[in-house]
Amino acid sequence: MQSDQKFLHLPIRLRRNRKSEAVRKMVRETQLSPHDLVAPLFIVQGEKMRVPIPSMPGVERLSIDLAVKEARQLHEKGVQSIALFPVIDPSLKSLDAKEGWNSEGLLARAIREIKFALPDLCVMADVALDPFTLHGHDGLANEKGEILNDETIECLIQMSLMQARAGVDFVAPSDMMDGRVGAIREALDDEGFENVGILAYSAKYASALYGPFRDALQVKLGFGDKKTYQMDPANSREALFEAALDEEEGADILMVKPATLYLDIIAKLRDQTKRPIAAYHVSGEYAMVMAAHQAGWLNAPKVFYETLLSIKRAGADLIFTYAINQVIDQI
Repeated sequence: MQSDQKFLHLPIRLRRNRKSEAVRKMVRETQLSPHDLVAPLFIVQGEKMRVPIPSMPGVERLSIDLAVKEARQLHEKGVQSIALFPVIDPSLKSLDAKEGWNSEGLLARAIREIKFALPDLCVMADVALDPFTLHGHDGLANEKGEILNDETIECLIQMSLMQARAGVDFVAPSDMMDGRVGAIREALDDEGFENVGILAYSAKYASALYGPFRDALQVKLGFGDKKTYQMDPANSREALFEAALDEEEGADILMVKPATLYLDIIAKLRDQTKRPIAAYHVSGEYAMVMAAHQAGWLNAPKVFYETLLSIKRAGADLIFTYAINQVIDQI
């Protein structure tokens, strides 16, 4: 009885701040908002085209008209940004990836039409060669199968300028070529696009979690892997160095990809930089939860909310996620 009496007079009772939903909301340290989320959209040729992606349940490839509709619905719910990824017809793929900067191509038309319909929406677009190359790599390759850094950068510059002319708000180089941020920044400025931002995939790891994304883009590697340009998952100091270089070269936003297996990288980068940090909650992270949900083992919307909250808590300012429609009504 004496032991019970002792605990009745504890000066610190943390449960007081958990006693009701009103109190919990009042003292909540991390807030997740629709403004924090970026919706990736896969764009296909045609009209009224809605093509399910089997490895990403609930996610579809959309023709431009339906992408405009989807973007409008998300914007009305408070989402401020989308990111565009084109699904290119195999007949348009080539070794030199020239379709990547076609001013009348799928991506350019998507940017123009979405910005025309929704001028206040922030439109980002992927800058990488993998949707456009025959071999599925993010850069040009030589006869030995080596990915060519400087030659690839010239293509990325052309892609970025095409996107800027179409009206994109941010170009998002995801290729991991050395020096591409500075080269793109210089080219954009020289062409009068000082206000077009660069969201750099600064710490993009050679992860096993990208498989469903490649299914969505219908991209298959013709040889090798991406380990000579994407980062080794074992390294964290290198990630901070990559991000520091991108910031020095003129990146406006720095990205860590994937997100949940790399929360430590997000947190360390938050301590290093004053720049906004983006994190990509990638296709494999999404697909695993959806598979468990379909098996009845997890509640996907609740798990996604907790997952995105953890990414925000680690220090990310914005989160690319395929789960946006799963969580939007919870926040």
